Amino acid sequence: MCAIFGVSLSSQQAVGMSYNGLLALQHRGQEGAGIAVVNNNNIHFHKGIGLMSEVFSANVLETMPKGNVAIGHTRYSTTGGNKRNNMGPFVTEYLTGRIATAHNGNITNAKELREQLEGLGLKFSATSDSEVISSLIAYCIINEKNTISGIVKAAEQLKGAFSLIIASGKNKLVAVRDPYGFRPLCLGKNELGYTIASESCALDSCGFTFERDVKPGEIVVIENGEITYSEVKLLKPDNPTTTGGLCIFEYVYFARPDSVIDGLSVYEARMNMGAALAKEFPVDADIVCGVPDSGLDAANGYCLESGIPFVSGFVKNRYIGRSFIYPDQTQRDSAVRLKLNPLAASIKGKRIILVDDSIVRGTTSEKIVRSLKNAGATKVHMRVSSPPFRHTCHYGTDIDNAENLIANKMSADEICKKIGADSLGYISIDALKKSCSKCSLKFCTACFTGNNCARNRKDVFESYI
Repeated sequence: MCAIFGVSLSSQQAVGMSYNGLLALQHRGQEGAGIAVVNNNNIHFHKGIGLMSEVFSANVLETMPKGNVAIGHTRYSTTGGNKRNNMGPFVTEYLTGRIATAHNGNITNAKELREQLEGLGLKFSATSDSEVISSLIAYCIINEKNTISGIVKAAEQLKGAFSLIIASGKNKLVAVRDPYGFRPLCLGKNELGYTIASESCALDSCGFTFERDVKPGEIVVIENGEITYSEVKLLKPDNPTTTGGLCIFEYVYFARPDSVIDGLSVYEARMNMGAALAKEFPVDADIVCGVPDSGLDAANGYCLESGIPFVSGFVKNRYIGRSFIYPDQTQRDSAVRLKLNPLAASIKGKRIILVDDSIVRGTTSEKIVRSLKNAGATKVHMRVSSPPFRHTCHYGTDIDNAENLIANKMSADEICKKIGADSLGYISIDALKKSCSKCSLKFCTACFTGNNCARNRKDVFESYI
């Protein structure tokens, strides 16, 4: 999931701008954060475990060097443990310079690449696939004797999902998006220069105007606040069995509703999902409630389509993070109890349609349904704006092993009984795609359908233990 952000400015405000941009993207990763800044052809960085506000105190920000170019990262781990060494950006030194690399996605051939690089004498200090990418780029720059050619050469060897922002010691800022566009990446501009970000909400927060999305397979180079190179260089592998595209779960859960990704408003997509659920699974009820935050817009869409009133069903503790992206189940369970408290005045004696974005393991849904009934709800009809999760993701979403996914162990009726709901309805895959049909790209729906180009790669998550 991760957030990446980078700026190339005419002023030396790069660090402060990166901090603000990453704050806007904090929802994409809460395990750690880092910023690297180019100063006098050198790269300085600071990173650590925790939220942006915990890693970057006022004193840290004041003591970081000034610079025109900076990149930043907030981490949500899929490979490598929750340690400082695994936080981005990764700064790699080579014979003629330094680069810093921020990565969103997951590289399915990271194990092989790491072994190859180790065989060439390269050393690694972390267990993240992002460090492998940075080291590979540095190695290719040396061989190609050119920064851009080296980045292209390295990117051609990567398999899987990668949106990258790379800063060099010569004030170059480079954006790269994989040929399928699995993870989002966009460009913004203002009078000071350009920014690159995972989501357009970060551009808005920092005073940049959205220019466009980085195209799948495209490499964009920004120098001195101006785009100096832009070309689609990376081609999809010539393999008819390989499928891919933008992760559709970006619209369901990951992205902020005020973002626009590849031509489609996240808010509009979620409203469409709710309306589709109302058509596919109508039910007689008194009110519609959404599970904050990513279930709220879908619940509103259900309300407008069904004519059943939308009511706030929970009070949310805004100081608790997103439970789905906590690294273990114990933390997720604790976060759910602390984060959401039913609003008894709204739900007591009511038949509720409860809209949530997903059911992965089932434990969170069970707790939420039980809390509503304990607060006086007479019935709870669960509606879910994504299809059942049946497959592990190889491209950057930390979905549990297939045997731990509740949809692989139980039928929909059994899941309904398990979580204590009175009825349960999942949006169909066709309705989900139709809800997102304004997106300019094809979709990856592998976590629901199993149709992906790494379906036989069981070693992907065994590479880093």
